[in-house]
Amino acid sequence: MMATAEVALQLYDGAGPQFWGSNIGYRKSGSSFPCRSFERCRKKRVLKSMKSLKCLSSSCRGIRIHQFPCINGVSHRYAATDKFGLSHCKCQSADNVGGLTAESGNGTWFVDNAKDFNSTNGNVRNFLELGAVKELKHDKELHHSNGNPPSDKTIQDGMNKGKSSFIENEAWELLQESVAYYCGSPVGTIAAKDPTSSSVLNYDQVFIRDFIPSGIAFLLKGEYDIVRNFILHTLQLQSWEKTMDCHSPGQGLMPASFKVRTVPLDGDDTATEEVLDPDFGEAAIGRVAPVDSGLWWIILLRAYGKCSGDLSVQERIDVQTGIKMILRLCLADGFDMFPTLLVTDGSCMIDRRMGIHGHPLEIQALFYSALLCAREMLAPEDGSADLLRALNNRLIALSFHIREYYWIDMKKLNEIYRYKTEEYSYDAVNKFNIYPDQISPWLVGWMPNKGGYLIGNLQPAHMDFRFFSLGNLWSIVSNLATTDQSHAILDLMEAKWADLVADMPFKICYPALDGQEWQIITGCDPKNTPWSYHNGGSWPTLLWQLTVACIKMNRPEIAAKAVEVAEKRLSRDKWPEYYDTKRGRFIGKQSRLFQTWSIAGYLVAKLLLANPGAAKILITEEDSELINALSCAISSSPRRKRGPKPSQKTYIV
Repeated sequence: MMATAEVALQLYDGAGPQFWGSNIGYRKSGSSFPCRSFERCRKKRVLKSMKSLKCLSSSCRGIRIHQFPCINGVSHRYAATDKFGLSHCKCQSADNVGGLTAESGNGTWFVDNAKDFNSTNGNVRNFLELGAVKELKHDKELHHSNGNPPSDKTIQDGMNKGKSSFIENEAWELLQESVAYYCGSPVGTIAAKDPTSSSVLNYDQVFIRDFIPSGIAFLLKGEYDIVRNFILHTLQLQSWEKTMDCHSPGQGLMPASFKVRTVPLDGDDTATEEVLDPDFGEAAIGRVAPVDSGLWWIILLRAYGKCSGDLSVQERIDVQTGIKMILRLCLADGFDMFPTLLVTDGSCMIDRRMGIHGHPLEIQALFYSALLCAREMLAPEDGSADLLRALNNRLIALSFHIREYYWIDMKKLNEIYRYKTEEYSYDAVNKFNIYPDQISPWLVGWMPNKGGYLIGNLQPAHMDFRFFSLGNLWSIVSNLATTDQSHAILDLMEAKWADLVADMPFKICYPALDGQEWQIITGCDPKNTPWSYHNGGSWPTLLWQLTVACIKMNRPEIAAKAVEVAEKRLSRDKWPEYYDTKRGRFIGKQSRLFQTWSIAGYLVAKLLLANPGAAKILITEEDSELINALSCAISSSPRRKRGPKPSQKTYIV
């Protein structure tokens, strides 16, 4: 029994064999960035007694091949994409995946045997609960032996500690079960693994934005390989040719998600192949390209380097090229007069029609953060000089624009209330011709005397006064908001705790659209009814962004309070995707259970609260050069001088 207990504790504490022991390694090929590449992996049917993984050296039927070193015995090759646009990896493996040996480096045998152990020796959760009770009993006996009986608070604290530990262990177990494998190596986590749902839809895919909290959790636990694999495999998908109705989006677009599929190999009935099948928005509801995927990818790449100390990944030629392709796509000239990114509705976490088309705050905060991260990682070379110059100019303009025009508090609200309209002048105060009647009655009563926030969107004659949580939180993390503004945002969250947290953190936006406004803006979306899903629903995954923001401003007690609220229900409710009603009292009517980023968001929040210094892998700081340039822009007239624009050199990626 003692041996059983020790194995269970090793399983949860990470003291046992490593789960993600694979060490992916790529060699620079003749092509700096393989275009329309795919990976091919063949699974050969063999006898069940075969337990080893062997490489195949097969012909490639006249396709140009980039050969890379074996990854745990699997030889990876990148070649031209096939007609289905799938990413393949060709190798030979046993049908019985659980038969892999420890020498293969995948740790699969340990995962499978751990599952067998759970089913054979009872529920590990019960064991952990029993351990917490025994620990509490020991504390009581210790107090009595000293002649001091334990106080009610001591007993309650011990019970809360045991419960919290149990929830964390359960979360780690569920997160590990959600890992997707490709050719024996972990490459990400699927969106949800809900056994109660008969309709899978695309929840069995690895989403870029959904994996971010999972990746951060693994990094904080020292499990670097799965993050490294995810970064490199998604990078290979970036260069694919993407077409919808004869139109192709710009190069550099990252997929919204990908799925590991096992399909029969043409011409060979005895073999199958694993493929990576990406979705760039062609199959998504609404057919919207994911603007935030590439921005999150850059942020995760920097976090990986800072946490693992492995800078070789970001220094690779193909990774450097991938960063430049994303930047070129985002910094491309257009018709817009604003430094903010112009996007369609549903192009970020809010991926359905919710009236956020234009310049939503969430995209701008991620854009600013990605620019800072990319500037930190780009290798200094002659070919990057023009790109870095354009990047720096955009950082200054974007920072000034958001801080000056998106910020709202009681003072600013009163100014808007007194705005004059139809000002035709270079020195107009009401630059965007905002009509004071746009100020909704809810905002007048809701805005606290102390505190403020960044509005959700700004366009000509339109200000979206809704409070969007992710955009405001990441504006704090990325330094897009000033120090005073960041503290004011947290002040507002504390003042409006009953609206933004209540029974479950955290409202994705406030308030919800209802009535005729809901009908017009959402198109009568039955999933985005008032106080549900993206229309004012409560999303537990936002706990990790809240925690990073609070730690940055040295106010972690706010995040700790929110985590304490979430712990009361998350495990009991089976880790839902989101909650409904104004106070978040009901599990969402279409919410998936065992949602991976709800699980990972909670884990990251707990890990960061236990070790606040680790948050630095996500926080970006402004340098003195940028601060000085911004100060000059604010002190002088923000309007540029009119006249002929000097010719500038173009940069080529």
